[in-house]
Amino acid sequence: MRILKTDNMIGAAFMCGSMAGFALNDAAIKTVASDMNVYQAIFIRGLFTVLFIGSMALFSGTFKTLPNRADSKLIAWRSVAEVGATMMFLTALVNMPIANITAILQALPLTVSVAAAIFMREYFGWRRAVAILIGFIGILIIVRPGADGFNSYALFGLGAVAFVTWRDLTVRRFSTNVSSLFVSFVTAVVITTAGGIATLIAGEWTPVSNFELALLALAALFLFGGYYASVSAMRVGEIASVAPFRYTIMIWAILLGWLIWGDIPDGWTLVGMTIVITMGVYTLWRERMG
Repeated sequence: MRILKTDNMIGAAFMCGSMAGFALNDAAIKTVASDMNVYQAIFIRGLFTVLFIGSMALFSGTFKTLPNRADSKLIAWRSVAEVGATMMFLTALVNMPIANITAILQALPLTVSVAAAIFMREYFGWRRAVAILIGFIGILIIVRPGADGFNSYALFGLGAVAFVTWRDLTVRRFSTNVSSLFVSFVTAVVITTAGGIATLIAGEWTPVSNFELALLALAALFLFGGYYASVSAMRVGEIASVAPFRYTIMIWAILLGWLIWGDIPDGWTLVGMTIVITMGVYTLWRERMG
């Protein structure tokens, strides 16, 4: 029992570190994208990400065992979904407070449960259905369509949720021998390529300062660290004990938004965040209970 508790504590620490990495990556991208095209930022960050992940994959021998044809098709579809999610999310990120767009993404446990029930016929009971409904009400409180301060870029955030839901459903169909590191490398290559193509189409290339280049390198490092810590968290501790700590990203998002941009979520946004996080944690718990 003591060993299990220690494993869960280590897993929770990895998950908290993962969320810190993702939030710091978002803050770095949001800072740089204020002075350059977001697609250019995606492309440059992607070059660093491919370098980091590719080096790790090469060192660990990941490329020696390639996935079969069925898994390769799933990886391709996952990569398409990841590109859509990245473009949608970063477009929203550079035009919204970081805490607001991060809060919208916390609806994922709810949307994945609904999509799994519809497309994969996974069963969930009335308690989880009620939690999902309440969680979506929380999202509406955060987005508040029709309100005076409504930011239409929140729709891009909702689009990102849809793409990530598609991505996560695809992952559920992977065979057990698929390497997470290989999938991460392919995804990084595809996103970097998409960012480069989008930059060419937009026809906007802004000269990059040394400071901006350093920030994008840090963003890639934070992103890589976030992915690595997330995988480590799930392998060390029990999923039911570790997964709820993913919501610590909201602490980082609110803190970074306040320190860097002076953004403080209003009362209704905080209410919506609380509802979404509470229902998300409950949904994760019910999913582990069966």
